Amino acid sequence: MVKCKRNIVCMKWGTKFGPQYVNRLYDMVEKNLTLPHRFVCFTDDAKGLNKNIEVFPLPKVCFEPGPERGWNKLGIFRKNLGDLEGDALFLDLDVLILKNIDDFFKEKGDFLIIKDWDFKNYIGNSSVFRFKVGKYPDIVDYFEENRFQIRAQFRNEQAYLSYAMKQKGILKYWKKNWCVSFKRHCLRPFPLNWFLSPILPKETKILIFHGHPNPEEAFKGYTGKFGFRHVKPTKWMENFWRI
Repeated sequence: MVKCKRNIVCMKWGTKFGPQYVNRLYDMVEKNLTLPHRFVCFTDDAKGLNKNIEVFPLPKVCFEPGPERGWNKLGIFRKNLGDLEGDALFLDLDVLILKNIDDFFKEKGDFLIIKDWDFKNYIGNSSVFRFKVGKYPDIVDYFEENRFQIRAQFRNEQAYLSYAMKQKGILKYWKKNWCVSFKRHCLRPFPLNWFLSPILPKETKILIFHGHPNPEEAFKGYTGKFGFRHVKPTKWMENFWRI
C-alpha cells in the first residue's frame, strides 16, 4: 500500500453495526472526498467488508464490564496503528455524508471535533474528529491507568476526550454547519413531525445520528415511546446513502 498522509478511519466491533454500514461509509467517502487518502476499518470481524477497504485489527482498550459508551474508540490513539501516518479523520459508521468533505482535511488544527449540541460547556461529539496519528498515546494510556476514576467522572469517551484535548490546549471545533444532528436539526417540531418529512439541511456536509432514530429507522420511519419522537420516512436519504 502506497503511504498517504490523509486517512479516513472507522471502527466496527460487536454486533451493533453490520458490514453494510462500513461499506456504505466507504461508498460515501469515495463519492465525496477528492483528495488522495486511505480508508481503514479497525475491526474484530472483517467478514462482508468491501475488498477495497483496508482492514486493521481493533486496538485493545482495557476496561471492566459495564456500559461501553464508546470507550473502545480511545484505541485509535495508540502509538502504533500499522503503517498509518499523518492526519486521520475518524467517522462513526452511522453518519450520512451529504457533500464534499475535502475541507475536513484542509481546516487548520491539531485536533478538531464537533461541538456537541446538548452541552453548553466544552464537550464535543466524537462522531467526526481529526487527529495526528500516533501523537497522543497518553490519551488511552492515562485512561487505562485511571479508568475507574475517569468513568466515574465522565459519562462517555467523548466527554473524556474533549477534556483531555482541552487540557492540551488543542481542542478546536468544526464550523457550525458542517456537522448537524438529525434529531436536533432535521426533525419537525410536534405536531408537524406527524405530517411532514424531516428537513434536508442545505449547508451541512455530514449528518450525525445519535440514539434513536438511527439511519435505517429514519429512512423507514420511526415512532418513539409515547409517540413523542415520530419520524415520517426520510426518503431523501437514498440520494446519499445506499440503503
